[in-house]
Amino acid sequence: MKAYTYLDRGKFGFTEKERPHAADARDAVVRVTLASICTSDLHIMHGSVPRAVKGIAVGHEMVGVVEEAGSAVPFRRGDRVAVNVETYCGKCFFCRRGFVNNCTDPNGGWALGCRIDGGQAEYVRVPYADTGLTKIPDHVSDEAALFTGDILATGYWAADIAGIGQGDTVFIIGAGPTGICALLCARLKAPGRVIVCEKDPARRRFVTEHYPDVLIVPPEEAEPFVRAHSAHGGADAVIEAAGTAESFRLAWACARPNAVVAVVALYDEPQILPLPEMYGKNLIFKTGGVDGCRCGEIMELIAAGKIDTTPLITHTFAFSELDRAYALFGSKAEGVMKIAIRM
Repeated sequence: MKAYTYLDRGKFGFTEKERPHAADARDAVVRVTLASICTSDLHIMHGSVPRAVKGIAVGHEMVGVVEEAGSAVPFRRGDRVAVNVETYCGKCFFCRRGFVNNCTDPNGGWALGCRIDGGQAEYVRVPYADTGLTKIPDHVSDEAALFTGDILATGYWAADIAGIGQGDTVFIIGAGPTGICALLCARLKAPGRVIVCEKDPARRRFVTEHYPDVLIVPPEEAEPFVRAHSAHGGADAVIEAAGTAESFRLAWACARPNAVVAVVALYDEPQILPLPEMYGKNLIFKTGGVDGCRCGEIMELIAAGKIDTTPLITHTFAFSELDRAYALFGSKAEGVMKIAIRM
């Protein structure tokens, strides 16, 4: 089968691989029908993910059709499914507490497209498919379900750990795909106001066009703007989804005292907390990778029409055009948000 592969630092390309088969009772093999490119894939390409293994098929955002299922997997051939970015055993200390990103199994956490073959391929083997697949209802399209297992799971998790209360002011930094997913999920919490910070004019226009009730501000105006539109000198909850030194600084600077700052961005370089400047704000920081174990709830919200991420798909390419798709996604040209890859 054809697979888009991590060849070397700075280089992805097509290779031929053997079609995978279920090797364990908890394995499933999914024929990929629609995939996407994630910024994390670019981090692998740029060498910013040390644990990524050269030679693996990349990609961890995908939906497809079950072709094989082990005896412990509650899916059968022909079922349409969304694939979770994380594989997790469901039994270890961390999994039992919902911290599935920290699953201690060798194939646990973010493995697909990083440490084992992922979904920018014709077929993908999913370990622990009993926990890592979500059935797609018949009336939900592949496009609507595409982001369930990764960026939408991240947005759902971010809104949850940010501790958003009814009537709160929520400040989201970054109007990229993850930031938009966090916005969609934050609105489910009935906040009083949502403010989005974004430096790219095209992405600010995207927010204004699709979410007119949301306030939008560029980074250089963010601090006075957030204070002016908050009841207690800053946002009650902050979600940092941009991943730059400036966005990291804005996250704590725009938070009110005793607020929660949820850092869900992936950074290329270490960040520093200037504790003397922050002294007395008594902030709570929550950080790390998504615990994507609530995809069933997310799919129910999609099916009910309460979450719609299809506007994020701004471009569609054929599988054979992945080189071109990566070039566009990496350049952020043409107003690209997310790319759907038809398999």
